[in-house]
Order: sequence, then C-alpha cells, then structure tokens
Amino acid sequence: MKKVRSSAFVLALAPVLALILAFAFALVPLAGCAPNGGSGGVSVDRRGSDNSSSADNSADNSSSADNSGSADNSSSADSSSSADNSGGEPAKSEVTIGFPGIPSGFDPLVTSGHGSYVRLLYSTLVALDADVNVVPDLAESYTISDDALTYTFRLRGDAKFTDGESVKASDVVFSFNQIINSATEIDLSAVKSVTSDGGDVVVTLKQPQSTFILSAAGVGIVPEHLYSADFAQKPVGSGPYKLAQYDVDQQMILEANDGYYGKAPRIKRAVFVNMSDEDTQLIAARSGQVDITPTSATLAATNTISGFHLLVEKTVDNMGIVMPVIPAGSGTSSLGNPMGNDVTCDVNLRKAIAYAIDREQLCAEALNGYAAPAYSENDGMPWWNPECVIQTDVAYAIELLEDAGWFDTDGDGIREKNGLRASVPVYYFAGDSARQAVAMSAANQVRDQIGVELLVEGMGEGDIMAVMVAQPMVLAWGSANPITSYYLYHSSSVGKDDWYNPESFASPVVDGYLDSALSAKSLKDAIPFWQKAQWDGSAGTSMRGECPFIFLVNKDHLYFRRDGLSTGRQMIHAHGAAWTLVANLADWYWEN
Repeated sequence: MKKVRSSAFVLALAPVLALILAFAFALVPLAGCAPNGGSGGVSVDRRGSDNSSSADNSADNSSSADNSGSADNSSSADSSSSADNSGGEPAKSEVTIGFPGIPSGFDPLVTSGHGSYVRLLYSTLVALDADVNVVPDLAESYTISDDALTYTFRLRGDAKFTDGESVKASDVVFSFNQIINSATEIDLSAVKSVTSDGGDVVVTLKQPQSTFILSAAGVGIVPEHLYSADFAQKPVGSGPYKLAQYDVDQQMILEANDGYYGKAPRIKRAVFVNMSDEDTQLIAARSGQVDITPTSATLAATNTISGFHLLVEKTVDNMGIVMPVIPAGSGTSSLGNPMGNDVTCDVNLRKAIAYAIDREQLCAEALNGYAAPAYSENDGMPWWNPECVIQTDVAYAIELLEDAGWFDTDGDGIREKNGLRASVPVYYFAGDSARQAVAMSAANQVRDQIGVELLVEGMGEGDIMAVMVAQPMVLAWGSANPITSYYLYHSSSVGKDDWYNPESFASPVVDGYLDSALSAKSLKDAIPFWQKAQWDGSAGTSMRGECPFIFLVNKDHLYFRRDGLSTGRQMIHAHGAAWTLVANLADWYWEN
C-alpha cells in the first residue's frame, strides 16, 4: 500500500522583483487578465468557516456557487494577450493561477485522483461532491452485492475521449488492471478482478472493503488504444478539461473539453503558472499577473492588494507532533533505522504535552488566527469521533507527569525521571515556515507550563526519514478517505519508513476496530468502527487514549483571489492547498 517565508528583505525588493517577474511572464503566453482597478484593500471571504459538522456531513461550506453572476464567455478561449496593469477587465472565460508545483506528467494510473489533476482531465467511475457524498460520474449508477464483494457499474453512453472515441467498458477494465498490475500510489490491493459485461463494469473484491468506492473515485480512466510509454506527456481523457499546452516546470494550460458529457465549464481556459515561493506568488498578485494564488498566514496578515480579497478555506489539513511510543532499542525499521525513544514512550508524558497546549493561543501566535484547533487526523469528516476533543488542562497535565515520576529535581525548569531529562528534539522540514512556527509556539507553551523541553530544529526530508522512527517530528495529514487512519495506526504499518506510523503504534484493540471498519460492507457501516478506533471510552488513537500523535492545528488554506472570481462551493480541503482548490475548476466563473 502506497502514500503519499516571509522575508522583510525580499518584500523590500518587491518593486525590483515585480519587474523581473513581469519580464519572465512576458516570455510565457499567459491568459489575458489584468487587475480590475478596485480601490479597496483585501477583504476576507471565510468560506466553510463552520468546521463542526456532524458525523454524516463533512463541513458547512455555506458560500455556495450560485448562478446569479453568470460568466461572460465572449472572450475567445485562444486569446494570447499578455496581462498588463492598465486596469482592464480580465477575460471572462479565462483564469490565470499562480500554482505551487506543475506536474512532471499527467498519467492518472500512477497518481491518485484525490488532490491531483485527475479530476480535471479524466473521468472517474464516481466522484465526491462538496459534502463528501459519492455521486455518479462516468458510471450513471452502481450496485453492490449483498456480500459486498461485487460492484457493478452501469456506464453512461455519451462519454467520449478528447480524440473523439467513445469511452468503453473495456477502457475502464484496462485502466483498473494497469494499476493492479503495476507499482503505483493507488491502492487497489483488495480487487480480485475487473471485467466488462456489455456496458457494465464488474469489480470483484477479495474481501469486503468499505473504502473501495472512494478508491474508485480516484482512478482516472484512460483510452486503451492510446495508452503508451509517453502517455504522461500526451494525455487524452474524458474529463471537463484537456491539456492544451505544457511547458516543463513553467506552466500548463487547460482548455474546456467541448465534448464533455457533464455541465460545460464556464472557465474555458485556465493557465497554471509555476510559483512555489510565497513571495513570488504575492508579487504576481500585486502586479496583476494572476487571478488567484495561494499565500501564507504571515503574508495574508500583513498585505493588502487592490482588486483582490483574501479567500479563507477551512480544512482538515492538520498539523501536529508525532511521538514514538516504543522505547529506544526496540528494533530497526525496514531501512535499518533505529526505532524508539525513551522519553516519548511514556504515554503520560505524551498526554501531558497534549493537554498543556492552548490550541487557540497557538493558532493566533503561529498562524495569525488562520487556523482551527485540531484533535485528530479527520476533524469534521463523516467518520470523525467528536469525543476526541480535549480542553487545555495544565493541572491535569502536571498530575499525569507526576503520577509517572517526572519531577524537576535540580531546579533547571525541566523535569527528569530516573536521571532522564524530559527533553527531546522535534524536527520539521527545513524551509516550512508554518510547521516551524507551530512547533515553536507549542514548545514554548509546553516548557513554560509543564517543564517539558521540545527542541525545535529544521532538517531536510531525507535526514528526517532516517530519524523519524526514533525522534518526534512535525507531520501534516488530511484526507477525504478514512483509510488514511488505517495506514497511520494499524500495526501492519510499523517500521515501514513510508511516513505512516513512524511512531510504531500498535494496539490489538485499535487493530480490531480498524480491521472491522475496513472490512465493513459500506462506508456508513464502517463509521462506528472508525470512530471507536479513535476513542471507545477507554482506549484509542486520540489524545484521550494512547496519544501517539499530538494534534495541534487545522491550518486554513489562504488565497489572494481577484474580485469577481467565484471558485464555487468547495469540499472541505484536505492536505495541500493547491490541487484541493482547483479540483472543482469546472464550477468556477466570473461574476458580472
């Protein structure tokens, strides 16, 4: 199973960088867009601000995309006029996006459709709507056998690839079998066979898997007659868009698929310009080169842009500190790295850290309020257990430490136990200012409140992989599929060096709940088991239970968005601010 700065100096050079950036953009054919001359600063649009959804609804994304301001499609989709700063209106059927990371290829059989380009270029059998409900896509309907082993998908008859060929059941069978027979990040290990029966596709599972339908929603369907070694560079799909231009590491341009069977996109041309640096994104918005781009909490709090407002999307993009739960010397990982930590293996110490932290204060200090407290890997999702929520309780945290024998005997402010100091490093990915700020805020609180020392240090990804099974580290998760919880906490994930379960958590009780959840006959039937795995009243993965992961914040996804651009009703965002934003590009439009 596979997975997945702000600088005052730089900002002072913004005028110079803007000129450089404008010249760089002039070398690349951008969609015609220019600032619309608004006079105000940045207003804030807090979409989906209610993250307290019940177990059968992911979030209240109350700002829906209505049709009151239909887009003006009079602008030609093949316009190549460069953007300027003259105050003209943007082309009403085009959008330019400052995007952190253009893909190196577009093969959906090696990249899952959740959080990627797949939903833009390709059809999937089913899809997820803004409320995380499974809805028809290429399959107009589907049935599940009583034993939950056979899924029969009835395909719609009007779907065509962008080369004009009809999408056939054999293309679906081919796509699934390519994944099953290859080593990709898409997990179809539960599938026994995929066959066609006229216009139907029949998938037979080895055993029931409640999350299979979500996995199916991530499989983009390719044309068997065109699939070859260079398909990733010459993609052909049947989704709402097609790839019109691709410049490696620079940009990609998508154009609406005129033969798309679904609702015709009102954005006819979308230019994705590669911008991985937040200061570059800011300058691009200031100079009118983009219509929307991600930004950071620091820049969002300190910058305004005429003609733009701040879009705030609520998320399950959680961040926290993973803590090894086994003592040092407990063995080695699959790559031979030593596992375990003698300080964090104490469950009372882990829980004390969790209870000592004021998460509201942390959100304000580290992310300028653009975050919400986090209590699990799936807050607000249908399978979340609300009983995971804990309140800051310093007195209880101190009680936990003293019950476990942790005292400050030498008066240096840090507790000890049998000569072992309550002091550990906490690593984060060097250059990730958000993770650094969150970790530093948490460390300051924990030291001041309970005398536990977290030494925050940046480290390269390769170096972190070598130590993550032995030392605490800041990780971020967030998924529209509860199988993530299985990977994170099931004992079968221990020691694999794949980011899942680096804490080496293993519990027969939790394994039982996770196995029952995964083998349930439906997503609905699985929910009680996913919830009990988090907390059953006496045990679980949550901070009330064994606390292998100290969850801190669900960070907001922030974007500078040009006035007049609607990005539709968004599903609560998972991990990563880029693809989660554009997944519903077909629903975007320019208001009149």
